[in-house]
Amino acid sequence: MGKYFGTDGFRGEANIDLNYEHAIKIGRFLGWYYGARLDKKAKVVIGKDTRRSSYMFEYALCTGLMASGADAYIMHVTTTPSVSYITRADDFDCGIMISASHNPFYDNGIKLLNTNGEKMDEETILQVENYLDGKLEIPLSTRQEIGRTVDYVEGRNRYMGYLMSMSKYSFKGKRVGLDVANGAAWTIAESVFEALGAKTMVISKEPDGFNINTGCGSTHIEKLQQLVVENHLDVGFAYDGDADRCLCVDEKGNVVTGDHILYIYGLYMKERGKLINNKVVTTVMSNFGLYKALDAVGIEYEKTKVGDKYVYENMVQNGHRIGGEQSGHIIFTKYATTGDGILTSIKMMEVLLAKNKPLSELAAPVVFYPQVLKNVRVISKPAAQNDPDVQAAVAAVSEALGDTGRILVRESGTEPVIRVMVEAGTKEICEKYVDRVIEVIKEKGHLA
Repeated sequence: MGKYFGTDGFRGEANIDLNYEHAIKIGRFLGWYYGARLDKKAKVVIGKDTRRSSYMFEYALCTGLMASGADAYIMHVTTTPSVSYITRADDFDCGIMISASHNPFYDNGIKLLNTNGEKMDEETILQVENYLDGKLEIPLSTRQEIGRTVDYVEGRNRYMGYLMSMSKYSFKGKRVGLDVANGAAWTIAESVFEALGAKTMVISKEPDGFNINTGCGSTHIEKLQQLVVENHLDVGFAYDGDADRCLCVDEKGNVVTGDHILYIYGLYMKERGKLINNKVVTTVMSNFGLYKALDAVGIEYEKTKVGDKYVYENMVQNGHRIGGEQSGHIIFTKYATTGDGILTSIKMMEVLLAKNKPLSELAAPVVFYPQVLKNVRVISKPAAQNDPDVQAAVAAVSEALGDTGRILVRESGTEPVIRVMVEAGTKEICEKYVDRVIEVIKEKGHLA
């Protein structure tokens, strides 16, 4: 990760950590970089979520792009995966999404996508950061070289058509609840499901610039659970602010996580001979219950570091077709280069209709193990993580758990913290083994 950009873009509180001047400079660099490299006027597509500050960043990015000679195509309020799709489908030089995903309204972020709709490579990001730090000078465009903005709402409409084409079945007769989180999905999800024939009930669809993710969406799924149960719906889908993740609610009101989705759709692919390499890609934070369920049906899996970026990299390198995170970032590499919450919900509807079974039955084999996660502030993360006595304690716990659970000890990517997590048959067992490892960390003098 760089100085400003993490695994999911440049993110922070608007005009404090991430300000309008940053946005102008990012636009200036991208407009110059792609124009100079390709020796033509650069074309960049931009989308945003519903945060109040997204408008400020949109105009700032456009200003920077035009000043460097690029044309900025504005999709307005739309989802991250829609920007990814249009970037590659319409041959843009790069794409920009303005969003802080599931964060509160006062945060915002700038995500950069390459011409294939994938997260921007580290080398280019480093050059952006060098310009932000004043290590690079870029000329201003003049006269006929100055860029312009283009209203590109047609790109969003084309993406909606693409989503509709992803369904093999009519949704007629199905009652579906949608929680669009007062975010980017509010302009898309309901229209897509209605066009496919579903009877929808939609909540959190009145964005005011300040209520994105507030008590709603995939991070606050209780409202959707209540909606599904009280109205006897067949299924519910909840998205986050930029709709790159999706969680489900079954007909009984139970939450169906990203781990459940990986199992349900992974098995559906295997049964049809579509699960290339017979593998599902997860992160190390997927629940032990998912791995037990996959073992039972003969599906193999790989584990990456936390972050959909790492999941996607693994999938591309190894040719895997499905992967994701427990939080609901699910990637189908045949159809998308990023997590797509609405696409995920369409794919889950496909399984429901193909198997003619309720979601609760499809998800039942994944039985979540109790989990205890504790954060330990330390003087040095590498010193604590690599201490031989700490490693020996972790190995002893792993041996004691055997195939009845697991232990994971990892460094936080943003804080001076070691995270100790145990999953086992009971919460008491988890607590016991987590505390045992933490005690060794304390005895060796690593606590901050």
